[in-house]
Amino acid sequence: MTRPAPTNIVPLADHVEDVSTTDGRVPGERGRQTRQRLLDATAELLSSTSWRSVKVTDIARQAGTSPATFYQYFTNVEHAIRVLAEGMVDQAAQLSELVGGDWSEEASWATARTVTEGFLSYWEDNRAVFRVVDLATEDGESQLRGIRVRALNAVTIALAQVISQSLPSSRGGPGTDSPAGIDPMAVAGTIVAMFASVSAHRYGFEFWGIRTRHLIDTQARFLHWAVTGRSVALADSEQRVSGPRTGPVPGGAVVQHRRPG
Repeated sequence: MTRPAPTNIVPLADHVEDVSTTDGRVPGERGRQTRQRLLDATAELLSSTSWRSVKVTDIARQAGTSPATFYQYFTNVEHAIRVLAEGMVDQAAQLSELVGGDWSEEASWATARTVTEGFLSYWEDNRAVFRVVDLATEDGESQLRGIRVRALNAVTIALAQVISQSLPSSRGGPGTDSPAGIDPMAVAGTIVAMFASVSAHRYGFEFWGIRTRHLIDTQARFLHWAVTGRSVALADSEQRVSGPRTGPVPGGAVVQHRRPG
């Protein structure tokens, strides 16, 4: 079985969008680069600091600029976080395009792997922002509430459409039945929730000696079965891993953030 080529989920830093300064001006290329440096600095700080503890001065220092420059592009820290979160929603549209790939018998396994790896990359790009959005929602921040749902709903709807088109219905109507259930949205929602949970706990799994490549393979098999109704045979070269572990395995320390490979 051929492993799919690496996915191409464009990171937030590469997004092209219509932007303006806080006084309504349209910045030039240099201004856009400065704005992006501030967003990158915000995301980096959010990965190691409580979002309520991040200050404008911290972001400006991290970006190598001044607080006055920060205020040219954002009204406050929460504004910068909202921009990052909206970019996360934009990226979900790209992931939805991967979901709508080729699910024919010849290409379905490669597509399932591509979608699974793409979701993990997407989550990794936005890990800190997902965490902040979840915490802010719990704290009642209305402007951030629902952003996570909007992002994951885009993928869920795309997957439900694929499921409804890929399998014949046992009830004689349009194709809507999956071996995982008769409601495409329920199946898709469950699969996407699985992706999100596994991605969020990836490094905990690594600590317990569960390798990322095995997480990708397992999730891709669930996805492939749910969409096509077909299972995928284990590769002859796949080495069987030991059974359940009762604690961290030797050498299973938490890994550094990296792309799945």
